[in-house]
Amino acid sequence: MRTSIAVFGLGYVGTVSAACLAERGHTVVGVDQSATKVQFVQSGRSPIIEPHVNDLVARNVRAGRLSATMDAEHAVKQSDLSLVCVGTPSQANGSLSLSAVEAVAGQIGNGLRDKNHPHTVVVRSTVLPGTTRSIVARQLSEASGRCAGREVGLAFNPEFLREGSAVADFNQPSKTVVGAFDEETGARVLSLYEGLSGPKITTDLETAEFVKYVDNAWHGLKVTFGNEIGLLAKTLGIDSHSVMDIFCQDTRLNISGAYLRPGFAFGGSCLPKDLRALTYFARKLDLNLPVLNHIAESNRSLIELGTQWILSQERKKVLFLGISFKAGTDDVRESPFVEVAERLIGKGRDVRIFDPNVRLGQVTGTNREFLLTRLPHIAQLLVSDISNAVDWADVIVVTTNDPAYRTVLHDARNDQVVLHFARPDRNVEIRREGFLW
Repeated sequence: MRTSIAVFGLGYVGTVSAACLAERGHTVVGVDQSATKVQFVQSGRSPIIEPHVNDLVARNVRAGRLSATMDAEHAVKQSDLSLVCVGTPSQANGSLSLSAVEAVAGQIGNGLRDKNHPHTVVVRSTVLPGTTRSIVARQLSEASGRCAGREVGLAFNPEFLREGSAVADFNQPSKTVVGAFDEETGARVLSLYEGLSGPKITTDLETAEFVKYVDNAWHGLKVTFGNEIGLLAKTLGIDSHSVMDIFCQDTRLNISGAYLRPGFAFGGSCLPKDLRALTYFARKLDLNLPVLNHIAESNRSLIELGTQWILSQERKKVLFLGISFKAGTDDVRESPFVEVAERLIGKGRDVRIFDPNVRLGQVTGTNREFLLTRLPHIAQLLVSDISNAVDWADVIVVTTNDPAYRTVLHDARNDQVVLHFARPDRNVEIRREGFLW
């Protein structure tokens, strides 16, 4: 389906989007307050430097599919969809300047005031969660006299374009994400990208806004992690690229979705110990590795938050379903749940633990030593009958997704508080609260 589109902002994202959408057969008018940028497009030239964009602009201007104007209201009246691609520059304190977004929302609203045909407004500018629903919707509604999200379609469609490869990124996206007020608006926006590669994802406005920031934060973390590993390797005389080439070959755990689901703090006999050893080694070499140094600190902060979350319930009898550091093992070494239980006991809570994998008579070696050191009265804390334990508890803390817990949790009384640290499979019905979800 071909659409008439007004693209607001002829900067990097706007120009690339306008040129690529025109190339896909849509009729596009670029809108900008800069006469110079408008003149560039009108003359068939790109106002930005980016591979292939100049050719796309020239070809589509000649074909009559791409034009530019400074008249925002006229562009809105002549189009079916407005794409907001103006800048949101960072201010001195790190906050975003939304003046351009607000101004454009007002301009679009003014153009819609006397327009009787349906119209969809799509924000593509990078904005923090809640911006489209609150600020953009309010400006649109006030200026147009129509309710944004009901009488005017409203959506957020983040861009994932890299400078130097923006055209390829547009035409071969890893994913296309649209957050919308309603399914019809979401489908209308997704139709702009029909036939392109990658999954097409519709969601709510705030999730779509947040995804862009999560992507960029992850990319920044990856670059910094690679550079810190490189610094340490260089100091040791090790080829950092060989190390990372080997690292990247693991697509099951390293370069994958593994360990990226929000849950709770890590523990066990490997991760805490090895991180401590690596960062200690770096300090001996006089290296400052802020990301690696703060992994353990961030992990500890989750343990503190988790403890406070349970304590906030103000109930005394707390049952842990699971105490090992992860499901399917009896390894309690540096389990975050052992530390949480220890802190709760210190705060006067009456704690009981049910874990089918942890049997005191079978726990040996350093695993047993850790457990007895951190919880000296563990024999009095461990219980063997889950049904009786659940009946006893005021607060039930679920630490793993063990299927054995589902039945008893489903039958939990309304006066009991159930707190989940591990998010179950999406198709499992879960009652009560989750820690990070």
